[in-house]
Amino acid sequence: MKRHVPRVRQAVLDLEHRLGAYVLVRRGRDIELMHRAMGFATLSLVTLAPLLIVVAAADPLGEGGFASWLVDGMGLSGRSAHVLTDIITPPVKVIGTTSVWGGVLLAVFGVSFAGSVQNGYERVWGLPPGPWHRVWRQVSWLAVLTAYLYQEVLNGHQFHGLPRIVVSATTGVLFFWWGQHFLLGGQLHWRTLLPGALATMVGLGGLRVFSYLVFTPLIVDNAISYGTVGIVLVVESWLTGVGFVVYGGAMFGRWFCDHHWTPRRAPGHDGRGPGRYIRRRARRDTP
Repeated sequence: MKRHVPRVRQAVLDLEHRLGAYVLVRRGRDIELMHRAMGFATLSLVTLAPLLIVVAAADPLGEGGFASWLVDGMGLSGRSAHVLTDIITPPVKVIGTTSVWGGVLLAVFGVSFAGSVQNGYERVWGLPPGPWHRVWRQVSWLAVLTAYLYQEVLNGHQFHGLPRIVVSATTGVLFFWWGQHFLLGGQLHWRTLLPGALATMVGLGGLRVFSYLVFTPLIVDNAISYGTVGIVLVVESWLTGVGFVVYGGAMFGRWFCDHHWTPRRAPGHDGRGPGRYIRRRARRDTP
């Protein structure tokens, strides 16, 4: 019996190494995944909401803007969708009444939001923080994010059923694939970042189903019990889930590359640690 104990122990260790489940949980704890998700939700609420409301007010197509995106993203329908839309309806004269100070605050929060996402990706992949002059990348990423969310609203009006799922999944994978590569300054292989983009879209699909089952009735109940504050609390909870999926998807992509993927190694690396995924040495970006 004692002779078989080392073999059993080694078999268990090999299985744990292949699955890597404990490593995934430990990495989530190391990067403070839940705290980052809550920060993502807070910055989203103070950045994306005003930004998309301004975009919606300038929308020549009049497709509903931020309210429509929020209803569609949360998978709401019926009374819950009407309740949320009534609260988050873009004012007609929002651009004319937006002050310069409000625009400056919006820009500061927007850069902070993009910088927070960039820092989360850097922590996931074990990369050093980017230099200060990469702020142009954060601004560009925020602009592309706004365009991506806006086209999701348009897709919701133009496509339905399976075509909508295909179009949304394709554009989502492309955005999160490009987003990691762009915010990280092109330091990682495109092939290395693909599993994380796919995992992010799968997670967002699951969050949409969860939101349809849980948040749809919860919004109506909170509107009756707590009014506007209750609805904002539900939206904040959903945004926390989005942040968890965004960072968790990237973390899953790193875990998948560590245990089930064999990326092309860069010259000069020994295949251990984040260096095995780096395509080239980080170089100084210029705007």
